[in-house]
Amino acid sequence: MITRKRMEPTAEVKSPRTALFRKDSVFSDHFGAPIKTNDRPIIGVLAQELFEPLPERNSYIAASYVKFLESAGARVVPLRINRSDEEYTRLFKSINGVLFPGGGASIESSGYSKAASVFYRLALEANSNGDYFPIWGTCLGFEQLTLLTGGELLLSQTNTSGVALQLDFTDAVRDSRLFRDFPEELLKSLALERLTENSHQWSLTTENFTKSERLKNFYRVLSTNTDGEHEFVSTMEAYDFPIYATQWHPEKNAFEWRRPYIPHTPSAILTTFHTAHFFINEARKSFHSFASVEEEEKALIYNYKPEYTGAHSAFEQMYFFD
Repeated sequence: MITRKRMEPTAEVKSPRTALFRKDSVFSDHFGAPIKTNDRPIIGVLAQELFEPLPERNSYIAASYVKFLESAGARVVPLRINRSDEEYTRLFKSINGVLFPGGGASIESSGYSKAASVFYRLALEANSNGDYFPIWGTCLGFEQLTLLTGGELLLSQTNTSGVALQLDFTDAVRDSRLFRDFPEELLKSLALERLTENSHQWSLTTENFTKSERLKNFYRVLSTNTDGEHEFVSTMEAYDFPIYATQWHPEKNAFEWRRPYIPHTPSAILTTFHTAHFFINEARKSFHSFASVEEEEKALIYNYKPEYTGAHSAFEQMYFFD
């Protein structure tokens, strides 16, 4: 059972767990000591397949993810699908974090899933060796991380496609890295108001999470939600690695307008920016860099133009790649 703290997310209770991964904790050298920061962080955003590909246009990134990261002081490099492991390794050594975005790709057999598995493996290896490197997963990215960590499909269908929800915080929220520095009033708003937009048909139920030794020893559950029948995990972070995931979409509140259920209240917008601020501050602890300024400039998403797609898509703008 996962203990929840509803409406008053202020409890500071440590969650019991086993010592799995403790010896590789990337945080042991950071807590309690001054941390030098990288004030020019670059985040890789993973592209994914288009449902109807065209010549020289077979993958995309929703522009809202790029804006989300840029709003907190980062630049973005697109991580295109169906590239070699060698190219992904080179990019990994050049960027300071990765975002696995939401979407509709297969988490088992797509170019998205194959690239995600490479960056996940490289991140675990790097962090285990003291080389700080954060990962963020949103919606599909959350689901991808459950498979990569758990080693099996544990998702269940839920009635959560197109709804805004409040967060049912667990007792771990105040012990978390993600929410620890959120303003108290915003945490209360997240617990009481429908500020988190959900666009998923599959969820990790708390029952399946609890049954998986791999998942429950790797991730701390920070919030849950329910569709009326199934309680599912909505926010989680790894205990000993800078890996974070939300089943909800923090980027949509400020940057997507095509759906009436996306919240745009002041508290909803603050949720977008505090979430982005947290992740980019994590990326500032990474000191990967490109081999040259020229290589960096060539890789940045500034070399691509976002297109307005709101007339026929849920996204206001999209970047397209071959």
